[in-house]
Amino acid sequence: MILTPMLNQSVADFQLPATSGKTFQLSEYAGKNLVIYFYPKDSTPGCTTQGIQFRDAYAQFQALNTEIFGISRDSLKSHENFKAKFTFPFELLSDTEELACTLFDVIKMKNMYGKQVRGIERSTFVIDANGTLVKEWRGVKVDGHAAEVLSFIQTM
Repeated sequence: MILTPMLNQSVADFQLPATSGKTFQLSEYAGKNLVIYFYPKDSTPGCTTQGIQFRDAYAQFQALNTEIFGISRDSLKSHENFKAKFTFPFELLSDTEELACTLFDVIKMKNMYGKQVRGIERSTFVIDANGTLVKEWRGVKVDGHAAEVLSFIQTM
């Protein structure tokens, strides 16, 4: 059983398929800060706005030795279309088997049109250059979130 990382603890290494024909492996990013954001679904209004806000601040994150990755349960094909449509400069990771979703404990019961459904709770995690979880946001509201994450990274 994989334990959910706690603040100020190391995050277990994991691997997921990524856009651009890549494979994401957490351990390959040692020495860089990572912003990993989980979102419910490609091409939905909130998820699109969130991606655009991270896209628009991408150069500022890069200047702070920080990579951004978005994760949802959508297929790679869906991710490739979403990424291309909005010219996201960062990779999207496909978690169809809920590996990272389970690791970070982001699957929650949600109400959708009066029905209970399992879905991703919009959440963002910052992992520092040593692989330590240093900040988490759960139940994220999209507006201004990317700027809030950037502000946090600037204090690291």
